[in-house]
Amino acid sequence: MKSTFFVLALAALVSACAGSAPPPQWYQLRTAPPVAVDPGVPVPGAQVLQLLMPVAIPELLERDTLLLPQGQAGVLALAGHRWAEPLREAVPRLLRHDLAALLGEARVWAAPVPPGVMVTWQLRVEVLALQTVADGSAVALQARWTLSDPSGRTGPLVQTALISAPSAGPTPDAWVVAHRLALWRLAEQVAQAVR
Repeated sequence: MKSTFFVLALAALVSACAGSAPPPQWYQLRTAPPVAVDPGVPVPGAQVLQLLMPVAIPELLERDTLLLPQGQAGVLALAGHRWAEPLREAVPRLLRHDLAALLGEARVWAAPVPPGVMVTWQLRVEVLALQTVADGSAVALQARWTLSDPSGRTGPLVQTALISAPSAGPTPDAWVVAHRLALWRLAEQVAQAVR
């Protein structure tokens, strides 16, 4: 009887503690481009790009909690602020979407490429860093990307992108919007190289 009472009291206490914590806030990287896009931009030579999967991202980003740098080498997990979609899925989805918006829907593919589509360039992307800077004023994206000719006629183009996307304020919502802008800017760099 005593142990039953203790278990019930403990369950009530845990419930009360859990009930007092605010629910988590979920954040998504929205599909819509963060800037106006001119859909009528022609791409000379009908270049066709294949985004090779997976897009590599650091293990640090394989978490659902938003992170903020702290000190010389630390990171602070922002309790109660979570990604609604894993970044390993959101990043390649948005890169493909943004490249299609910049180059044309029929010119950007991921695997499998439909029969009859001749790929001009294959794109491999490795995200090295994607995080809010320590003072919260921007999001920094560092990525290594390679454009290669699947026919082997031309050598690969290897680039490192260093992108800083300003944040509208020191809030998790503003940081997520800046993450989205950083990914858009990466797509712009790749699209410029393809053109």
